[in-house]
Amino acid sequence: MSGSGARSADPTTSTDSHLVSRRLPVGAELIGDHRVHVRVWAPPARSMELVVNGQNPIALTKGPEGYWSIDVEARAGDRYQFRIDGSEKLYPDPASRFQPEGPHGPSEIVDPAAYKWSDAGWKGASITGQVIYELHVGTFTRAGTWAAAARELAELSNLGVTVVELMPVAEFDGAFGWGYDAVSLYAPYHCYGTPDDLRRFVDEAHRVGIAVILDVVYNHLGPSGNYLGAFSREYFTDKYENEWGDALNFDGPASGPVREFFVANAGYWIDEFHMDGLRLDATQQIFDSSPRHVIAEIGASMRARAAGRAVFAVAENEPQLTDLVRAEAEGGMELDGLWNDDFHHSAMVALTGRSSAYYSDTRGTPQEFIAAAKYGYLFQGQHYSWQRHPRGTPGLDLEPSAFIVYIQNHDQVANSVTGARMHQIGNPARVRALTALTLLMPGTPMLFQGQEFAATSPFLYFADHEPELAQLVKRGRAEFLTQFPSARSYEAAASLDDPADRHTFERCVLDFAERQTHGDVYAMHRDLLALRRNTRAFQAQRRGVVDGAVLGTHSFALRYLMGGADDRLLVVNVGADLDEASLAEPLIAPPRGCEWGVEWSSEEPRYGGIGTPELWPEDRWHIPGDSAIVLKPVPARQRQASKAKRRTA
Repeated sequence: MSGSGARSADPTTSTDSHLVSRRLPVGAELIGDHRVHVRVWAPPARSMELVVNGQNPIALTKGPEGYWSIDVEARAGDRYQFRIDGSEKLYPDPASRFQPEGPHGPSEIVDPAAYKWSDAGWKGASITGQVIYELHVGTFTRAGTWAAAARELAELSNLGVTVVELMPVAEFDGAFGWGYDAVSLYAPYHCYGTPDDLRRFVDEAHRVGIAVILDVVYNHLGPSGNYLGAFSREYFTDKYENEWGDALNFDGPASGPVREFFVANAGYWIDEFHMDGLRLDATQQIFDSSPRHVIAEIGASMRARAAGRAVFAVAENEPQLTDLVRAEAEGGMELDGLWNDDFHHSAMVALTGRSSAYYSDTRGTPQEFIAAAKYGYLFQGQHYSWQRHPRGTPGLDLEPSAFIVYIQNHDQVANSVTGARMHQIGNPARVRALTALTLLMPGTPMLFQGQEFAATSPFLYFADHEPELAQLVKRGRAEFLTQFPSARSYEAAASLDDPADRHTFERCVLDFAERQTHGDVYAMHRDLLALRRNTRAFQAQRRGVVDGAVLGTHSFALRYLMGGADDRLLVVNVGADLDEASLAEPLIAPPRGCEWGVEWSSEEPRYGGIGTPELWPEDRWHIPGDSAIVLKPVPARQRQASKAKRRTA
């Protein structure tokens, strides 16, 4: 079958005589007592045999469109492989639900109905009103398992997290890795536990009020353990140039079954694991010229499988194409959120003063932060010097919740020689101020694991590959970092941690004792998230609610225009003290009959600050350096009385 957007057979109505009713178009599925239906797509194959538990091969029947299938006697826990065209080598199922021995070993039959869920009352989650926490299962706890991670969910809920975003968990080769080199896209990574362990993690998250979204990689497959090509080279195409190997065939000849494989995968995680949404990695590398883009189909599949629950999808998109979150009727793909690297870049320049490589088009200025608060992306189609061409598309009409804002994520922490955290490279007071700004932005805030307690563990790139591939990965990582002048020296290159060294991976494991030893930072994050959760001004994520004003070279104010006593003014200074007799800016004028009073300050001693000075000494404005202060309206006489009390103290 050929043509853009070619449609493959519906798995529940296929003319395949063995196929009655299936959850997925391919894979091994229980259809009765000790009966399993197996289906695989391999159009070039002349013969296909199934080997169950090492027993004699059983021939499959070839049906329409190159699908092979058979109904066999087997049960959950049995292991199986395929023999293609009589070869000696046995292959795992491309749609395996579990690879207990890794991607090169046999697949295991899984009964997804065996786990008894306890989340019947869970209604799901939309993107609005969320606080996201990005988590890598292997380094989140010392054990590096779903079971161990599940034990920390109640604490994350107490902190104020509402959504956990899991870095990819589909099966990949090696004993450790980030997960972006997945090769068995339906099989949860065996080193983290069993598929039911992942279900228990999600179930527990729902019990404590946390949604779970999963990072999925639909732009390439990993270099080791990828056997899709053995079944059909038409999974891939050379029509497009992909940054990480062969591009996937979503619009060429025989693309229908390929689209079906990935679209069904999106729905699978929602259906069988009760995920609350997906984060789509590097969507700019998902190439499709079909009338309906495969990303739109992925989003539709996700929603269809939610069975009435609310779900949402977030995209990483380097060129910042806002059509991803627009309605299909407007030419969009109907996703819900976009990672906002522009905000991160401004924050890092403001923190460090350095603007090399992909930071070179941001200055960390007050106006950039105001624009990010009001409009999301800073680049929406204008020239971008670093890439020497325009960047982004218009998004002035989008709601703030569509933009995910952060000052740390897995990529940005690791994109340095040492994998250092933000607090390890910047002024602590300025880090506190930028943290407050991030968590009180009208966008959707995201934390990266350990950020909430100033983790001392780095986050480095790690990937367990065989020696030859490991050397290529190490060399490639070093070359990537040379875009930063500070990483070009021999000394810097020599100090890079080896991604394939297990010690590199183990250094990244969090130490939860730092919740206590860094209790001031932890308390600040908890209080900020409570302020966001309990204050109408910070709950509002509507376009036009927030406006901003530049107050000085390094200082600015964001006014949350809710009306009267519900207004808030967030004053941020990422430079030296600002002293002004007056500020000719209407946005800082308090509501009628009110004065501004301090509601929250990043300089409180309980957060590691040195205390918040009087902001209006002798009726002048004094904005302390490297601070973020939340002001709320109070009756005019109340502030005057408070001021008099301080004078007599």
